[in-house]
Amino acid sequence: MNPTEAPNRCRIVLIAPPRIEPKRLLSALAGGDVASLILPAWEMDDDTFQRDAEAVVPEAQHNGVAVVIAGDPRIAMRAHADGLHVDGNKAALEEVIGKHQSKLMIGVGGATTRDDALELGEARPDYIFFGRFGYDMKPEPHPRNLKLGQWWAEMVQIPCIVAAGSDMQSVIPVAATGVEFVALSEAVFADGLDPAKAVAEANGLLDAEAARFEG
Repeated sequence: MNPTEAPNRCRIVLIAPPRIEPKRLLSALAGGDVASLILPAWEMDDDTFQRDAEAVVPEAQHNGVAVVIAGDPRIAMRAHADGLHVDGNKAALEEVIGKHQSKLMIGVGGATTRDDALELGEARPDYIFFGRFGYDMKPEPHPRNLKLGQWWAEMVQIPCIVAAGSDMQSVIPVAATGVEFVALSEAVFADGLDPAKAVAEANGLLDAEAARFEG
């Protein structure tokens, strides 16, 4: 999707699950609007992770999807990714931002309280993520993440991503918080699902239920 056609409401961020083939991962993009794709390293060695990233990044970017590497910044640079996701304290985040924000979008996760989030926000990342990779096994979003996302969206201008649950209907309460992005993984890539159809369903729900942003 051309960025100029992006919907003016909560959008989808996909998180690659462990051991997914790049072809299956990329097939999700046929389902409609996806803002970005986050690739965690999981348990892959560096060579395997870099190879998979290099297979995914250009194809996703060709479809107008930004790719964020959660892991080694060297792999993000070698794969020509758009961004880097980090988990850590403010000092670690500031170090990464100082080294790489001129070339990569820098996002951060790991905050579980308002104080944690505000401290990380002081470093001025490009986004903050409430949730944990691989912990979307329950149908509903975690209540703490919903509360943090709603509070953040009301108080802070830095964009926010909130993790949904394994049930596709969980995009609705996430969008209701006012955050810019909802993260999906299990609801799209679980065994037996067609990723493209799942993304199309998520977009349909967001088109019908998500509030439109002003401006």
